[in-house]
Amino acid sequence: MKILILGGTGAMGVHLVDLLSPNSDCRITVTSRSRREGKGNVSYAQGNGHDMAFLNTLLKDKYDVIVDFMNYHTEEFRERYRLLLNACGQYIYLSSSRVYADSDYPITEESPRLLDVTTDTEYLKTDEYALAKARQENLLWESRHKNWTIIRPYITYSENRLQLGVLEKEAWLYRALNGRTIVFSKDIANRMTTLTYGLDVARAMITLIGREEAKGEVFHITTPESIRWSDVLNIYLDVLEQKTSKRPNVLLTDASLNLQYDWGKYQVKYDRLFNRTFDNSKIDRFINIEHFIKPQEGLRTCLEEFIKHPQFRGINYGVEGKYDRLTHQRTPLWEIDTLKHSVKYILYRYFI
Repeated sequence: MKILILGGTGAMGVHLVDLLSPNSDCRITVTSRSRREGKGNVSYAQGNGHDMAFLNTLLKDKYDVIVDFMNYHTEEFRERYRLLLNACGQYIYLSSSRVYADSDYPITEESPRLLDVTTDTEYLKTDEYALAKARQENLLWESRHKNWTIIRPYITYSENRLQLGVLEKEAWLYRALNGRTIVFSKDIANRMTTLTYGLDVARAMITLIGREEAKGEVFHITTPESIRWSDVLNIYLDVLEQKTSKRPNVLLTDASLNLQYDWGKYQVKYDRLFNRTFDNSKIDRFINIEHFIKPQEGLRTCLEEFIKHPQFRGINYGVEGKYDRLTHQRTPLWEIDTLKHSVKYILYRYFI
């Protein structure tokens, strides 16, 4: 089986590659912006998956399966989805369970999507993540092809990705490991959510690859376990206290600070403030989801692993400045990597 994985180096993709690679019948090509060495039946194609020239070069070959982890704007996807569908026997599109509207009942794959039911005209003018994913699903549904499978994971975590509400680890764990106060919000802390280990999502995806009965179908893949964000926070705090001998302080604002910003308010308003529970009976026909790792265990294990060799991506020092102003703390300038970031920090800490 010849498989192309677009953007397969993230929290789910790395596990998917690891699970596929022992199968000697598979030849796997993975796209990556950085240079990576292949091994065995896994090779890496260095390039930007958003670049049409790079994509056209890749798709000169035909594939049995294409797994697409890329995050597109809708018009960008409109430009390429036919090309992708024509290049393979099965196209697996990574959507998101953020497409769903709020629900008082466990969500099924047929539950209403935000795109279909929201009356917020300002929101509908945007191509925000949940709307973009739903619009791109529509393009697949309306195509003449039926060789697609839509996957809707929800919040996934791994040894390198540990979220707290809308905050990536760079916005909360970085502060905690540097002895500063975590800034979180009561409105999100009180909501129910699900968090699924990236390996479990990959294991479920494997069961759909090459399956005729999965074509033309939608599956959400989440843990059956629901948990409050406040409990997620306490799991993190317990691990940090155990590993560093000090429990981080937490400042709880009444409302998420992201509600102040156009770029951040919709993720809060139309997802993190919803109570999310899922009916997983559809994917359960292919894999026993009761074997998924529980978030109480998985989050703890992943954070413990991260603390052994902590690596953070780009820190937003404007956000750090705002958090330090709220908590009456200071980030030492020697800790900030560039002069530009130092100036940004100072502006947000003392003036903006």
